[in-house]
Amino acid sequence: MKFSVQHAKDAPFVHNGLRKYFDYRDLGIMDATDGAAVMHVIRAHEGTNATGEWHRHEIQMQLVYILKGWAIFEYEGHGEHKLEAGTCVHQPPGIRHREIAHSEDLEILEIVLPGNFETIAMPD
Repeated sequence: MKFSVQHAKDAPFVHNGLRKYFDYRDLGIMDATDGAAVMHVIRAHEGTNATGEWHRHEIQMQLVYILKGWAIFEYEGHGEHKLEAGTCVHQPPGIRHREIAHSEDLEILEIVLPGNFETIAMPD
């Protein structure tokens, strides 16, 4: 593992992540932890909307913190939740969930262990 300082405010957002309706800004944690974790800022991709697919992740831990805007997620067994700026969510390993909608200005800080994880589509 390496020491890492990222001055990410000028780092680019890229449109090549898990969801086509999001852009991702890498914060260097995957490299610093040799893949043990990933941390990135996710923002709404202009002109796109959530598509609501149920899925789950093969992970050890996932934290989501809303920096700006809002999103509506549904978690199996826990219902729908509107996440707004300042909301922090621990999504337990394997929980079936989906995003239903988000604001155009949505920005999320996400931390996931391990850094390379599998996402599994789930039927409705």
